[in-house]
Amino acid sequence: MASIGKHLVSVFLIIGTSAAAAQPAAPPPAVGVVKAEKKPITETNTFIGRIQAINHVNVVARVTAFVDSVAFKDGQEVKKGDMLYRLERPPFEADLEAKQAVAAQMQAQLANANAALDRAKALLNTPAGLRSNYDAALATQGSYAAQLEGAKAAVKQSRINLDYTNITSPIDGKIGRTAITPGNVVSPSSGTLVTIVSQDPMYVLFPVSVAAAINLRKRYVPIGGFNAVVVRITLPDGRLYKQVGKLTFVNNTIDPQTDTLTLRATISNPPILDSANQQSVVRELFDGEFVTVSLEGVAPVEVLAIPREAVLTDQRGDYVYVVDAQGKAERRDIKLGQSTPTTASVLSGLKAGELVIAEGIQRVRPGQPVMAGPVTPGPSTKESEAPK
Repeated sequence: MASIGKHLVSVFLIIGTSAAAAQPAAPPPAVGVVKAEKKPITETNTFIGRIQAINHVNVVARVTAFVDSVAFKDGQEVKKGDMLYRLERPPFEADLEAKQAVAAQMQAQLANANAALDRAKALLNTPAGLRSNYDAALATQGSYAAQLEGAKAAVKQSRINLDYTNITSPIDGKIGRTAITPGNVVSPSSGTLVTIVSQDPMYVLFPVSVAAAINLRKRYVPIGGFNAVVVRITLPDGRLYKQVGKLTFVNNTIDPQTDTLTLRATISNPPILDSANQQSVVRELFDGEFVTVSLEGVAPVEVLAIPREAVLTDQRGDYVYVVDAQGKAERRDIKLGQSTPTTASVLSGLKAGELVIAEGIQRVRPGQPVMAGPVTPGPSTKESEAPK
C-alpha cells in the first residue's frame, strides 16, 4: 500500500508540472504613451497678495466750529471737490469783515502818510523845509505800509478759515462712515471725520521670496522687464478677476523679518452697474482685500513638454517611464521647469521624440516589456492643448 501511495504522488507531481509548463506567460501590460515634444507654455508664478487703494485720505477739520450739515451718504462714491461737511459760517464771516475793516483803515492811513511824505519832500529844498520833518514823514509812511501788509495777511487768514467751514473731498473715491453728526463741535484735534479711498485703479501688493525674485529677474529682465509680464488675480471666492494688471514697482528693501521683496502691480477696478439702485456704484476690488496673484509671462516660451500625470516622485526626485528601443520600460530621472496643472516642462533627463508612459503607470516596473499605444483622448488632454 505504501508503494502504491508513493506512485500516485509521483503521478500527480508529473501532471502538475506539465500543466504549469503548458500555461502561457502573462502578456506585457498595455500602457498609453505620448511623445515628448516642444510646446508653447505660459510661465506662471503664484503668490498671495493684497489690494491697496492708491490714495487713502483721512478727512479732518481745519477749524473749530459746529457742524451744520453732512452732505453725503455713508458708503457712496464722491468726486474731488464734492461737499462733505458744512460748518457754522457766521463767526468766521464776522471775523473776516472785521479784518477787512482794519485793512481798509490801514489803507486810508497809508494814503494820508503818502500825501504827507510828498509835501515834506516838496518843501525839503525850500527855506521852510526841514530834514527832520521829511524823515518823520518817511518813517510814518513806512510804518503804515507795513501795518497794511499785516492787515492784508490777517484778511487772507480769515478768508482761509472761512473756506475751511466747507469741507470738500480732496480726491475721487469711496467714502466711509461718518464719525460726526450735525450739531457737534469739531476741531483739528477731533481726529478723522471720515475716510476716503480711491477706487480705480488699485494697487496689488505681494511679497516674493528673495530666491523667487532672483529667478524672476533672470527670466524676465532680459526680455523686457515689467513689460514682459502681466498680473492676474483670483478673488477670495475663487473667481478669476477679468481685468489684467501691470507690474509697476519693486521695493528697494528686503524685509528682514520675512526675507521677502514686495512687488506692486496696478490693476483697473471699473464700476459694475447696480440695477437696484442706479446711484450706487459697486466695484469688485476692496482696499485691504487678500487675493491670489499670478505673475504670467506675456509671450509663451517653447519647452519640452509632457503631460503632468506622467510625472512621478519619490525620494530621489521627479521621474518618468519611457519606452526604449526594445519595448521595455525605462526609468528616467528628470528636472522640471515652469509647469502648469496639465503640462510639465522638462529641463533635463529627457529628449524630444522619446515615448513617455502617461497611462497605466501603476502596472509598470523598470526593465519590464510593455505594450505601448497612444493615450486615451480625454478632458485632460484637451485642456492641455487648449490655447491660453
